[in-house]
Amino acid sequence: MRKHITEQTVIFFSVAKWVFLSSVVGVIIGAVVTLFLNILEYSDTSRSFLPFNYYYLLPFALVFTVWLVKTFAPSAEGHGTEKVISAVHKSDGKIDVSVIPVKLLATVISIFAGASVGKEGPGAQIGAGVASALSELFKFSKQDRKKLVICGISAGFATVFGTPVAGAIFGVEVLIIGVILYDVLLPSFIAGFAAFTTAQFLGIKYTYYNLHFYQDISLDFVLIIKVVIAALFFGFVSDIVITSVSHTAKVIKNIKLNIYLKAFGGGVVIVILTLIFGEEYIGLGLDTINHTVNPNSTYLLDIHWYTFLLKTLFTSLSLGAGGSGGIITPIFYIGATSGHAFGSLIAPEHVVIFSALGFVSVLSATTNTPIASTIMAVELFGIDIAHYAALGAVISFLISGHRSIFSSQILAMKKSEMLSVKIGEEVENINTELEDTEKSKFNKLKKRLQAKRELLKEKKQKKKN
Repeated sequence: MRKHITEQTVIFFSVAKWVFLSSVVGVIIGAVVTLFLNILEYSDTSRSFLPFNYYYLLPFALVFTVWLVKTFAPSAEGHGTEKVISAVHKSDGKIDVSVIPVKLLATVISIFAGASVGKEGPGAQIGAGVASALSELFKFSKQDRKKLVICGISAGFATVFGTPVAGAIFGVEVLIIGVILYDVLLPSFIAGFAAFTTAQFLGIKYTYYNLHFYQDISLDFVLIIKVVIAALFFGFVSDIVITSVSHTAKVIKNIKLNIYLKAFGGGVVIVILTLIFGEEYIGLGLDTINHTVNPNSTYLLDIHWYTFLLKTLFTSLSLGAGGSGGIITPIFYIGATSGHAFGSLIAPEHVVIFSALGFVSVLSATTNTPIASTIMAVELFGIDIAHYAALGAVISFLISGHRSIFSSQILAMKKSEMLSVKIGEEVENINTELEDTEKSKFNKLKKRLQAKRELLKEKKQKKKN
């Protein structure tokens, strides 16, 4: 009895401790990320004061952001969330406090000038940076700091997108593929909700879509089959995104030129592509996203079947050339427009549903977060899409393979029992091979096919003779 009371008392104080800490951290992060979002909004509206097209500034903006990050906070490079994951795994969540102002300024400049990047990565990195700074200030242990930094990811994500539950799950799901960190679940939920509530209190408005109000999305066997096919498609789209972003970054990095010349040249290429294809592929692209997933739109923008491919190209170039910002907002754009293309071809009467499914399925596959993506679908689009969203998110997650847009994610599961994959490795170091039994089967099949080809050749030769 005494042991039972001791256990319950210790757990009570532990819960009380994390309720308090995560609430305080969530409120502070909510306020800081709200400031970031307000500055972004102000910079967006201020473009109208320019006497020329704002994207002409992009080459100069990329040079400046590269200099800013390289000089003051090298760990602020890239799309944000990746660096936080790396810090959690390799530095017990310790993040240089200079990341916060540098990431904020670099992202605002990049997006203002038209770089195809997002705002959630910086939101997560700023949130994690604030949590790390508070941990250092109050001399928390490494373990507590690590937990608070994960809370910072959740709080930043929740504040940017207005999805506190999905934000909390994202923070504990994105670190390790196949594992949810249950010991951080409570603080992540509280931090996400506290940050979201603070942002709302400070005036941030979020957009949600109730798809069921506009069209029937009840269970339908034919629609289920189409969703399965769409999920396979979204998995391949995700693979294209991951490959394009990583390969473009490597190619640009290997070009033997000064980094500032590469940044300027990358900006010039994006400006030229913008003049050819239009402005809808630069910046955040929120108008395009809204029009694909909003069933109440009075009109739709020109969304071509190749729109998602062009957005992938613009995003890869923007990040590879040194643009500072997130990757998830572009992933939403790519997912929603690829879903729109698929729906227009296969199910025109349900095109909005497939846009919404692409929105969350490509997120699931590129970041390996099927649970957070499913919950996000419910928070953004309503409960009626839940079963389809879950199906799409999980299938696309599996189809994308052992890859990720976040190369520092650690693999804790195999996506197929027929593959040989080393568990515990970072995604960037993973090599996949067939299991020995599967190799044997494959080799036998190969030999049979070769024998059949030889037999056919012999028959043809005999006929000729």
